[in-house]
Amino acid sequence: MRVLLTGHKGYIGTVLTPMLLDAGHEVHGLDSDIFSRCTFGDDPLQIPETIKDIRDITIEDVQGFDAVLHLAGLSNDPLGDLNADLTYEINHRASVRLAALAKEAGVKRYIFSSSCSNYGAGGDDLLNEEGDLNPVTPYGKSKVMVEQDVSKLADNTFCPLYLRNATAYGVSPRLRFDLVLNNLVAWAYTTGQVRLKSDGTPWRPIVHIEDISRAFLATLHAPAEKVHNRAFNVGVPGENFRIREIAEIVGETVPDSEVTFAPDASPDKRNYRVDCTFIQRQVPEYQPQWNVRKGAQELYEAYKATGLTLEEFEGKRYKRIDHVRMLIADGIIDDSLRHINRD
Repeated sequence: MRVLLTGHKGYIGTVLTPMLLDAGHEVHGLDSDIFSRCTFGDDPLQIPETIKDIRDITIEDVQGFDAVLHLAGLSNDPLGDLNADLTYEINHRASVRLAALAKEAGVKRYIFSSSCSNYGAGGDDLLNEEGDLNPVTPYGKSKVMVEQDVSKLADNTFCPLYLRNATAYGVSPRLRFDLVLNNLVAWAYTTGQVRLKSDGTPWRPIVHIEDISRAFLATLHAPAEKVHNRAFNVGVPGENFRIREIAEIVGETVPDSEVTFAPDASPDKRNYRVDCTFIQRQVPEYQPQWNVRKGAQELYEAYKATGLTLEEFEGKRYKRIDHVRMLIADGIIDDSLRHINRD
């Protein structure tokens, strides 16, 4: 297929791109590329691309594609809290507009990167795709709104679907340290402390970015009747953990490290467990390959190989919200997160 991948230069996109190519697809990227200074290790794979803000796309940008895989957006709760209005403008309205333009251009399939943050304050019950949505942040709310609005566009010519990804982890050319497993392994490697910033009690499902990518591939290939206008929890059955359990696994993985709590550690209102079995029943091609222990080991080996320092880890290069604030302060992007005087 000919695929348009938005956010191809981001944390997941730089991993999904080579997997799409290996599967035989023709891939064109679209990305504002504001995180070009955040490369970890090897540079991302270069593909044909359009460097453009997702808010500025036109119908010409989506013409001629069989599918749109939509990753672009403000990537997490802290970044979403930077400016709630921007979160709704980029994550919600631009995503719905992209879907409408794709439908108008004759694109058959639209795969939206949604989130298990939709469940928000979900409690301790195991939630499937029919569970109540209770987002507690602008990021989570924006994802719910996209699902609701794009679903109205579905018909026999346009097949949207929604991948509610669990909390991601794993090594990427555009690595993020603001994700729980990536963060805890980095603390352990650079300081010897697996440092918890919450009280460790909330539940969280977690999934490797390669397995998220496998979900995109599987649902791209699936018959339309299996995925049409459906939401799928994307994760691994059994990979729901309390944050403190993740910390203990990290402590067992990184030599000479111990679990500690930050002085201001407090409860986290985001608390949810999800049932991720439906996607494998409905789309058998989806076969996740990772688990948290294997992921912690991968991260530890990557940090060791690059000689990651505490200064790098705690600096502005790999933390999305701090990096965005730096770009604004340096006059590279404006308060609306658009490039200033880009060549």
